[in-house]
Amino acid sequence: MGGIDVLSALEGRPTSVLIADQLRDRIIDGSFHPGEQVTEAQLAARLEVSRGPVREALQRLSQEGLLISHRNRGVFVLDLEPADVAEIYSARAAVELGAAEDILAGGDETIEAVSDALAGVLERMPAVVAASDWKSLSSLDLGFHQAFVAGANNSRLIRIYETLAAESRICMVNLEVSYPRADVLVSEHERIRDLLVARDHGELDRAIRAHMSSAVRDLTASMRAQQKSAGESAP
Repeated sequence: MGGIDVLSALEGRPTSVLIADQLRDRIIDGSFHPGEQVTEAQLAARLEVSRGPVREALQRLSQEGLLISHRNRGVFVLDLEPADVAEIYSARAAVELGAAEDILAGGDETIEAVSDALAGVLERMPAVVAASDWKSLSSLDLGFHQAFVAGANNSRLIRIYETLAAESRICMVNLEVSYPRADVLVSEHERIRDLLVARDHGELDRAIRAHMSSAVRDLTASMRAQQKSAGESAP
């Protein structure tokens, strides 16, 4: 079953934003596979809308980087390479370091609010690790970092991070990551929160950088293993 089969007709007056939102969700959850072609006519028929808003939705997602348009070939879902993963997580680190600076500058009330939001995510992590529920764990993992960035109350950092988080989720879902370091994942996130509460700017920066570097190593190792396996199984 292709990604298009999981889409549903839009209720009410269709808009390009509603279409883009539904497509974005299906790309992020892996219903559309990396490199899969997304056809305007098929989407319009499936969603029971005219092609105009579908075209606008595809353009929006292309601007976000989730779709890639190839001249004379069509529009395709982003297909990440190891270099892309490194860039995504480098950009995430930069945004989170900026968010950390804003949160710490916000004073006790801001720090406490962010700490409480992070604690809410952390409370749910051990159970999903124990259950080896990697899909839920990836959602909590990204949810933690999105809550961290949101705590900065910087609309531009939040907007930038939305795209980076979507690309990160594509890495996690489509690479079928099983979190090889799941045993330390919770403690890494707890350390980030603890350092924020301690107002230790220097150590917090180092913890964020180390966390992102570890993620890049895990994801690229998984990607290369899959590429090797695919090559060995090819006729």
